[in-house]
Amino acid sequence: MVVIKKVTSNVLLDSRKEKTISVTIHTSLGKFSSSSPTGKSTGRYEVKPYKKTLEQDIETLKKFSDYFSEDIIEKFEDLRRIEDIVDRIVGANTLFALESAILKALAKEQKKNIWQIINPNAKKFPKLVANIIGGGKHSHSEKKPDFQEFEVIPATNSAKESYEIIKKIKKESEMLLKEHDKKFRSEKNDENAWIASLTDKEVLDVLKKLTNKFDFSLGVDIAASSFYKRKKYNYNNPNFKRTPEEQFLFISNLIKNYNLFYVEDPFQEDDFDGFAKLLKKFPQSLIVGDDLTATNPKRIQKAIEKKSINGLIIKPNQIGSLLKVKEAVELAKKHKIKTIFSHRSGETKETILADLAFGFEADFFKSGSCGDVREEKIKRLIEIEKSF
Repeated sequence: MVVIKKVTSNVLLDSRKEKTISVTIHTSLGKFSSSSPTGKSTGRYEVKPYKKTLEQDIETLKKFSDYFSEDIIEKFEDLRRIEDIVDRIVGANTLFALESAILKALAKEQKKNIWQIINPNAKKFPKLVANIIGGGKHSHSEKKPDFQEFEVIPATNSAKESYEIIKKIKKESEMLLKEHDKKFRSEKNDENAWIASLTDKEVLDVLKKLTNKFDFSLGVDIAASSFYKRKKYNYNNPNFKRTPEEQFLFISNLIKNYNLFYVEDPFQEDDFDGFAKLLKKFPQSLIVGDDLTATNPKRIQKAIEKKSINGLIIKPNQIGSLLKVKEAVELAKKHKIKTIFSHRSGETKETILADLAFGFEADFFKSGSCGDVREEKIKRLIEIEKSF
């Protein structure tokens, strides 16, 4: 059992050099720390990262530190006791970091891996989803693709083999971009994806050429809410305003012409019907909700009722509570919806996402394609794989 003697927290800089929170719990076994990532492309339905401000959450944990010492944590479900104390007085980032630190202490006390605390019988390894070329809010160039991410999903179930393929695709795509993009300078965006000045179609043309050389599926994270205003999708490259119906036709043509397997947030975050219409037309593709569902069981239930998705992004710090994460995953599995555990654009060296993905037996794991804070998560998954 874990008895929390004290809780401390402090400000940490994420991979974008922006502030996030790190939480440390003090126990008889020592100190255990965890940090939360931060998102840039955030939907309206995410739980606020902090109650009001990061600094206020730090002060709140300091004030409530003594309350935690009265609770004994013996299993994953005991996180309920922690949530009963801090419910509605801290934000999602703070709660996620606190609960992650507790899982680390519990794993240490029981001489287990973190994933074993969640599910000791876990055996399924998720496939990697890697962002190779980026655009949208994650890229800072003046001319860029409107879609936020262009993904590759290697066919292999082995994390190690998949990681090697992704690195080769990343290198080959760099060479192709040099040929097709006069403004390409081998620069990387927030998620360490290549920054290109090409249109969405041109980027897909580049990646499609590599499907003859490597065995992978193509995907996109459109992040449509980020450029939806006044009932239209406002594209900048090229400049074009699409109605919801025109957006549907555009995305449909892309799925057909590029054999897209993975399509994330093709419509704005309230358009459950648009998602449902696309899924009905392309049931063999993964129509994935992120801003639409926000790792929120209530939003997920609505998506299920509307038949809007067959794929679901799980970002633990969108909801904060790991108990809610479990509820979201169980809801998805019950209705045969694929789960994708995902990083954020502002990341830290925290690797618990890999343990969560494996423990909850996710179908996919989205952690970028390169860069220390992203590769460390993939390497943790490979480490788990080697232990079997």
